[in-house]
Amino acid sequence: MTRNILVTGGQGQIGLELARQAWPEGVSIACPPRAELDIASQASLATYLRGRSFDAIINCAAYTAVDRAEEDRELAFLVNGEAPGWLADTGIPLVHVSTDYVFDGSKAGYYGERDPVAPLGAYGASKLEGERAVGAGQSRSVVLRTAWVVSAHRQNFLRTMLRAGAGSPKLRVVDDQRGCPTSAADIAAALRVIGLRLIEDRDAPLGLYHFVNAGEATWCGLAREIFALSSAAGGPAPEVEAITTADYPTPAKRPANSRLSTDKITSDYGIHPRDWRAAIRDIIDELVGPVPQTGA
Repeated sequence: MTRNILVTGGQGQIGLELARQAWPEGVSIACPPRAELDIASQASLATYLRGRSFDAIINCAAYTAVDRAEEDRELAFLVNGEAPGWLADTGIPLVHVSTDYVFDGSKAGYYGERDPVAPLGAYGASKLEGERAVGAGQSRSVVLRTAWVVSAHRQNFLRTMLRAGAGSPKLRVVDDQRGCPTSAADIAAALRVIGLRLIEDRDAPLGLYHFVNAGEATWCGLAREIFALSSAAGGPAPEVEAITTADYPTPAKRPANSRLSTDKITSDYGIHPRDWRAAIRDIIDELVGPVPQTGA
């Protein structure tokens, strides 16, 4: 029997990686473009679902322009806050992707799913509204928070660093924000596990979960690792100078600590995140060229 999964936001980093996943035989993935399904329109969603049957929805669609959200609050709250609730009221099992930005970053250690939320800006507040809308919906649902997403696709920190590094011998990168760099491919793999479990098991665990790659870094530390691997593969290798958040002001305030604990997803779903450095290496392999193995 064919199982049909709808992926919203299929052209984003995680959506593109979901399409690349090795899905079991008999599982069909639909990743409609915005022209076919506009997540910001409840009418568009209703029209798209009419006459179609899905066994699960994985919602990767989001307004992710963190700084622009401060001025474009209405659209950010529509896409990130209201639309997930529409999906959660379809009655179709739902996996919804959320963010570390629901936290204010003031905690000294890793954030767990039960820690108090206190978003610093419009983006985080809109994503928190979406989490709550999903939790109040009619569908069996899982909200998966993640952070510091990088991949070989779209706009992200890793691709920005490679592009900037190709044109400059020295880059200045913030060194007082700490988080868990996370591969979109690894997030997609976790979403695949959860989505299939929701389809196959009526008693699958529900609620809030965190998924990030193992380990931690600052943005500066991540940049230095990117360029160490890039250099080994024959790519850009600029010097990276550490600066403070105050040296690089942005319209939206970022959490100083975005580290997320993954103990719960390991316990409930058997998902064991790999180290972020191994994940970064895979992306550099794809974008720059094969990175020689140490000791080879």
